[in-house]
Amino acid sequence: MAADALIDTGAIVALLDRTDRWHGACVDTFRRLRLPLVTSEAVLTELFHLAGDSRREMETAWKFIRTGAIRLAVIEDSELPEIQTLMARYWDRPMDFADATLVYLARREGLSTVFTVDDSDFNTYRIEGRKRFRVIPAVRP
Repeated sequence: MAADALIDTGAIVALLDRTDRWHGACVDTFRRLRLPLVTSEAVLTELFHLAGDSRREMETAWKFIRTGAIRLAVIEDSELPEIQTLMARYWDRPMDFADATLVYLARREGLSTVFTVDDSDFNTYRIEGRKRFRVIPAVRP
């Protein structure tokens, strides 16, 4: 099943947390997207780190992931040097590992739309060094 977009940690958090200032914009955007959305293990690691010690938040995250709304794209050991190269290219930001995996997956999976609340970084990153991301949601809270 083909995906329309990548999804970043902040968008998942906003979808799940009704008190998040991005919640409304992310829910509206999510309803318009074709599922599943693509993400990486690094994004899920950040998600569960942010859930912290809250059992309720952890269970909410698992429930969302298990709906099939997200497809986990596996990154092999042989692909890690390309992710390292991306992180080195954006050293001045700096680019974190989760963002680097999404930029890498954008190229590999042929996706240019990213569902994120981190528009400043993803408006800077380029796919294959040239192509801009379409960052959604477009509406800022």
